[in-house]
Amino acid sequence: MKREAKKKVFSDHGRHPKDTGSPEVQVAIITHRIDQLTGHLKIHKKDEHSRRGLLMLVGKRRKLLNYLKIKRKKVYEEIVKKLGLRK
Repeated sequence: MKREAKKKVFSDHGRHPKDTGSPEVQVAIITHRIDQLTGHLKIHKKDEHSRRGLLMLVGKRRKLLNYLKIKRKKVYEEIVKKLGLRK
């Protein structure tokens, strides 16, 4: 992920422009990486190492979303709607 793209994610999803560690920013960055890996795996179907990395990212995102769902329900609903997750 390029620096400009990360800055845009920080400003779009963060609590302030330099927010890099809040759960909502982390979910957005992980979602971007998941989308990139999904595209890679469509081309390279036998790349099992990348598939494992993808599954680990999906698990990490799920844990962060569960945390948000428990602690900050409104933020959870907003991030899910913004990113188009869990339909």
